[in-house]
Amino acid sequence: MASATLAAWQPRVLSLLRFMAGLLLLQHGCLKLLDFPGPHPAAVAFGNLLWFSGVIEFVCGALLVLGLFTRPAAFLASGFTAVAYFMAHFPRGVYPILNGGELAVLYTFVFLYLCAAGGGPISVDARRGAE
Repeated sequence: MASATLAAWQPRVLSLLRFMAGLLLLQHGCLKLLDFPGPHPAAVAFGNLLWFSGVIEFVCGALLVLGLFTRPAAFLASGFTAVAYFMAHFPRGVYPILNGGELAVLYTFVFLYLCAAGGGPISVDARRGAE
C-alpha cells in the first residue's frame, strides 16, 4: 500500500528534481556571469572558457527551472557537466571523492535522467503538450 502511495507522487517529485537541479545549475551561471550572489573567485572575461560555461549553466539552468525544452536542455547540461568533470577534476585523480568532482558526476547523471524522463507534469513543456 505504501509503495502505491509513493508511486503516485513520482511525477511531481520528478518536476521537483528538475526544478531544483536547474536552480542549482542556474546559480553557477549567475555566479560566473553576474557575480551574484557574490563575486566569482576566478576572472570571468567575455569569451573565455569560464564565460562560455557560465552561459551554458545560465541558459540550461533557466530552461530546466521553467521546464521548457527540458530534454534538450538536460542533454546539453549532462554533456557539459561530463566535460567539466574530465577537464577540471579527472586530471587531479581518478576518484571523484579525491578530485572534488562528486558534484559534477552527480549533475551529469541527474541531467541524463531528466533527458530521458522529461520535465514532469509541473513544467512549461507539459503545459504546452510537448512532454
